[in-house]
Amino acid sequence: MSKLIEERTQFHRKLCERLLAFLTTEKGRNASNADADNEASKKVGNALAEALGARDGNRVPAQTAGNLFEDLTAEFIANSIRSVAHLTPGIWNVEREKSRNPLVISRYSQYTHLAEVHELSKDNPGLAAVLGRDYSVASDVVIFRDRMTDQQINVASDFIGDDVAGADHLRKASGDAPYLHASISCKWTMRSDRAQNARTEALDLIRKRKGRVPHIVAVTAEPLPTRLSSLCLGTGDLDCVYHIALAELRGAVAALDQSEASELLELMIVGGRLKDIADLPLDLIL
Repeated sequence: MSKLIEERTQFHRKLCERLLAFLTTEKGRNASNADADNEASKKVGNALAEALGARDGNRVPAQTAGNLFEDLTAEFIANSIRSVAHLTPGIWNVEREKSRNPLVISRYSQYTHLAEVHELSKDNPGLAAVLGRDYSVASDVVIFRDRMTDQQINVASDFIGDDVAGADHLRKASGDAPYLHASISCKWTMRSDRAQNARTEALDLIRKRKGRVPHIVAVTAEPLPTRLSSLCLGTGDLDCVYHIALAELRGAVAALDQSEASELLELMIVGGRLKDIADLPLDLIL
């Protein structure tokens, strides 16, 4: 068994132990990531949960479920990236962002200016009215790289010294703020306006940066193809959407015997807009 398969299997096992379960209510026995009011969601969700080995359990409150999903996703990414970090040298950090302060993004090199803008606008109502107060939506999981010393950069040759550069995002001598490499939005399900929230996060990161755009992706356990399409299809604000178990989802949708749902799912997959969670570490390392 490859390391990546092992990590994927462990991710699913932990999901089933802590989050993904069959709930018995007045509406029947349904998977915890399925919509009990939607027949298609129940059928696909139940088949997916069965394939992953879910058991009967108790409902986890929505806020707790979201936090657990973020924790487990961050753990999977950290464990997986650790095995391939040598492909892109540097000091990698994977964190679940617990702060919901919209200015937390300003701790990263591309967005430090947002803290300065905030300070300037505090005593200037006119400027605050133009810029607004909500500078960015906090990410769920982030990957960032620490800056490197000149000694680390000059391992192969005396490439850099005090006489050159100084405004870059890589050297420790040029600044202290780490570089935001990726922003990951975690959506246990995709009901109501959750897809729109992910797009808002993505547009904030794109428009307000000073530097390269970080990877912007979403991870979800949503079982219904029509709801997945609300985020997968469109203008490409996100790099891609990653499903917790895409092969298992395809099997569950195929068993539903609804050609429209199957065709929509294949459209997202063939179009490169929906991938499996196992593809995520390799895409992020680029």
